[in-house]
Amino acid sequence: MVGAGSGGGGERDGEGSEEQQKRSEIYTYEAPWHIYAMNWSVRRDKKYRLAIASLLEQLPNRVEIVQLDDSTGEIRSDPNLSFEHPYPPTKAMFVPDRDCLRPDLLATSADFLRIWRINDDSTGVEQRAVLNGNRNSEFCGPLTSFDWNEAEPRRVGTSSVDTTCTIWDIDREAVDTQLIAHDKEVYDIAWGGVGVFASVSADGSVRVFDLRDKEHSTIIYESSDPPDTPLLRLGWNKQDPRYMATIIMDNPKVVVLDIRYPTLPVVELQRHQASVNAIAWAPHSSCHICTAGDDSQALIWDLSSMGGGTGGGSGAVQQAAAAEGGLDPILAYTAGAEIEQLQWSSTQPDWVAIAFSNKLQILRV
Repeated sequence: MVGAGSGGGGERDGEGSEEQQKRSEIYTYEAPWHIYAMNWSVRRDKKYRLAIASLLEQLPNRVEIVQLDDSTGEIRSDPNLSFEHPYPPTKAMFVPDRDCLRPDLLATSADFLRIWRINDDSTGVEQRAVLNGNRNSEFCGPLTSFDWNEAEPRRVGTSSVDTTCTIWDIDREAVDTQLIAHDKEVYDIAWGGVGVFASVSADGSVRVFDLRDKEHSTIIYESSDPPDTPLLRLGWNKQDPRYMATIIMDNPKVVVLDIRYPTLPVVELQRHQASVNAIAWAPHSSCHICTAGDDSQALIWDLSSMGGGTGGGSGAVQQAAAAEGGLDPILAYTAGAEIEQLQWSSTQPDWVAIAFSNKLQILRV
């Protein structure tokens, strides 16, 4: 990615010759369908491996496991590891198991939470579990998202349009906890530690839950312009869990929050020209975040000047800084269409993946 302050307007174009691709370290994969869910593998022995899933308005959808071949610069799909999926997955995620201690698992959310096992031999991918959070019916409210707990990989939390969040023990294939998290649909969920998670909702609030005290939640932020505008995504800073970020429906700004100072954003990032669709904190740095949206831009921001994770700084100082025209991104990249998905590789932190239209691109940052 090009520095936003450097020559050439600080932007880089998504098109270019193969030669240029090699030089600029942008690799592109074209799927036979529109991509929505997408994520990096975490295992050390599977570098440059990602899962992508289709967004088709029909019951049968597809998931593919793709891999970048370092030597040729080509991202290839393994036909053995391509499989049919009911409905378009709202999210896909590999087991957070860098040291390869557990089976090679992939989870997806749609009508249910599904756990898939990826086999290295010719047997391909097998469905290991279909987890339904509704005890009273064979159907459950569609799942909008989920998050896999890094500290405790047997725990997966899901968010649903039925206002609930469900914490699964996937080893036992049983519900640990289910709670009504919001007044309206829950759109995203993120773990902030072993027993702590947060969620965002159509009711316009960010709420934090502690599994040791399930009766109570803390409201960290409520959208105000206009009130109760839905919040769509939530990113919790893994390197400094005091900080999280959220995005507002049909809004070009990203709101960064400090959970110690509820309701008052640390900073609002306001350089996108259209709605923001995705956010990802850097896995290796407490003060960098990447954002992407309908303006076809992926932007990387350094929040250290805001006291965002590295420099401390009082709330008043941060507010003043935020009021003076705001922060500019340090890196910018322009894709070929609206970016709907963004993931930052935790195993290889200098790589970010984006999805737009039927293309997956991985970018060295």
